[in-house]
Amino acid sequence: MENSPITLLHWHTEPALIGGILFVGWVYSLFLGPYRSKLIPNLPNTHKYYLWFSAGLVTFYLAVGSPLDPLGENFLFSAHMIQHNILMYICPLFVLLGLPKELVDHFLSSRPFFERSLRFLTHPIIAGLLFTLVFSFWHVGVFYEAAIRDKVIHMAEHLSMFFVSLLMWWPICSPSDRLPNMRFGPQMLYILALMLGQTPIFAILTFSKDVLYDTYFYAERIIELTPLEDQKAGGVLMKIANMAVSVGVLASIFYRWTKSQPVTGKVA
Repeated sequence: MENSPITLLHWHTEPALIGGILFVGWVYSLFLGPYRSKLIPNLPNTHKYYLWFSAGLVTFYLAVGSPLDPLGENFLFSAHMIQHNILMYICPLFVLLGLPKELVDHFLSSRPFFERSLRFLTHPIIAGLLFTLVFSFWHVGVFYEAAIRDKVIHMAEHLSMFFVSLLMWWPICSPSDRLPNMRFGPQMLYILALMLGQTPIFAILTFSKDVLYDTYFYAERIIELTPLEDQKAGGVLMKIANMAVSVGVLASIFYRWTKSQPVTGKVA
């Protein structure tokens, strides 16, 4: 394919993508800037929130707007899995860390229907199921191929993954006292359940003896990997990312849990 070097260097600059990211950043800046004194005059230093939220927007663009996107769309399944890892594990976490609790609670306090809906969607069972089902759905062959071949469906795929990942992260790092984190013990069980829930799709991708997606079966080989090896590499990458994130989160939960325990005695 003569155009592959150009394709691999392509950065998306579509108005919908760039404009959408800039609009979200602009609205966020309004609430933490000019409107902050009216809504939440006692909001503490916001620099750290700006940094986290900006990191969320930047990583989102790197996932869907950088050359990683055409690489994953046209050549390598493993590249597409790296893209999904960023959309599921990095961007949503950064965005949630960039939301001040005072601002989120102020928003929820005046919107009871939205609060009830969000309370339902962020319940650990619902959030975990949605995350697992949406992730698995988009890796079924016919839906995966449809997303690869249609820009609108591909956008829907990425946005749905991103939004259910926000819900998935909420019980662990909630930006709200009205809809708070779970207790530390249930958080650890929740993470373990998520690991188990994603195991079947990882196993299918990694141990299948057939190439599951026609796009990569017929794609130009730009590195020394066969289509089946590329598929296996994608499955392994997803599982490694899942395990690394899970172990990291479990370690963080355990550390914070031990720090929260009261000291029961002192050395004389």
